[in-house]
Amino acid sequence: MPLGDSITVGLGFDGGYRVELFRMALQDDHEITFTGTQQKNGPAMVDGVTFPRNHEGISGQTIQQINGRVPTPALNEMPHIVLLHAGTNDMVQGANGADTRLAALLDDLIAEAPDALIVVSNIIPLPRSANAVNTFNATIPAMVEERAAAGAHIVFADQFTGFPASELGDTVHPNQAGYARMARVWYEAIEGYLR
Repeated sequence: MPLGDSITVGLGFDGGYRVELFRMALQDDHEITFTGTQQKNGPAMVDGVTFPRNHEGISGQTIQQINGRVPTPALNEMPHIVLLHAGTNDMVQGANGADTRLAALLDDLIAEAPDALIVVSNIIPLPRSANAVNTFNATIPAMVEERAAAGAHIVFADQFTGFPASELGDTVHPNQAGYARMARVWYEAIEGYLR
C-alpha cells in the first residue's frame, strides 16, 4: 500500500513511483499489486501487463491527516507491505512536532497492521524548507530502529540521499526520473519480501 500525500499520488507523472516499481517487480518475476482507496491513477498497462492503479495518497495531507485514515479506510484491504513517505506538507504548514506526529503514525500502523512490513522513508528534498527537512529527516532512522528493536516489522528506506534538485519537476514533486529513483529505493527495501 503506497501511503502518503501528492508524491504518493504521483503529481507531475501519472502513477508516480508506482509505475517503475511495478515494472521492476515484473522484470524480476515477482508478484506485486497495490492497495488503497483513493482515486486510481497511472497507466492502464505497463510492459503489456495491467497496471494496478490503487494507492492511498492524498494531495496536501499532513502526517496527522494521513494518520486519520488509519485504520479506516486505509487498511480496509489489509496490505502485506506499507510504503510510507509522509511529512512534506508538514514542512510547509508547520514543521514543529512533525517527528512526534510521524512516531504516532508509525505506532498506529504497527498496532493496526502488525503482520505488515512497514517501510518508512525520509522525505525527498524540498529546497524552500531545506533546514526543516534536514531536521525532520535526521529523526527518522532512530525512530524506525527503536520500533524494529521492539519487534515491529519495520525498515527504513533512504529517499533523500543523492536525490538531485534536477529530478524535482516543480521544486516539490519528482519528475519522471525522480519517481524512478524513488521506485529503485523502495524496490531495494522490499525485493527480498516479494514472492
